[in-house]
Amino acid sequence: MGYVSAVPVPQPRAAAASAADSGRRSLAVALLLGAVGATVVLLSSGRTWAEGRAAVGGGTLPLNAAGSDVTGVPTALAIVGLAALVAVFAVRRAGRLLVAALLALSGAGAALASFLGASDSAALDEKAARTTGDTAATVDALTHTAWPYVTVAGSLLILLAGLLALRYGKQWPAMSGRYERDGTPRPRKAAVVDPDRPEDLWKALDRGEDPTREA
Repeated sequence: MGYVSAVPVPQPRAAAASAADSGRRSLAVALLLGAVGATVVLLSSGRTWAEGRAAVGGGTLPLNAAGSDVTGVPTALAIVGLAALVAVFAVRRAGRLLVAALLALSGAGAALASFLGASDSAALDEKAARTTGDTAATVDALTHTAWPYVTVAGSLLILLAGLLALRYGKQWPAMSGRYERDGTPRPRKAAVVDPDRPEDLWKALDRGEDPTREA
């Protein structure tokens, strides 16, 4: 006696639809993470990262250093990350994996540079020497703000966008596949020939058409 299995057989069409939905969600999340992360990095790199005071004569001079004074790496890598995020849609297969890896590495590199710059004092010491004219001048009462760590957070968002591109990028649409032409000539629409008009018959003969052939 035969038995009928009660286990439903997965439908290929349903699996394809589920994969497409997953690809669209991951695409939206990656775009959001990459754009927000790069914006945060670019904005926070221009904020004050370190503050201190340099001795000048009998008094002190307050000094501060922005993130761009400490290190320009996060800003540069955020721009690279934005370019890679756009380029993901212009390439396919192996090229997309390489661009996605570049996106992830941009986020990781920016996060590392920001974290190392959070405790840096060289930028303020250099500014103190330049301001006082004393090459041996240093900064006292050195303090650091939270902006370097905000930059780290933005960099990690770029990293997450790259990881999503590495994992789901093969399911994302390609810009080139939609807008490029394949080079094949488009069929020309046949002109309507009125047999009662001699000029239409002559024009059809000039085009190499048979005016007596029914459309």
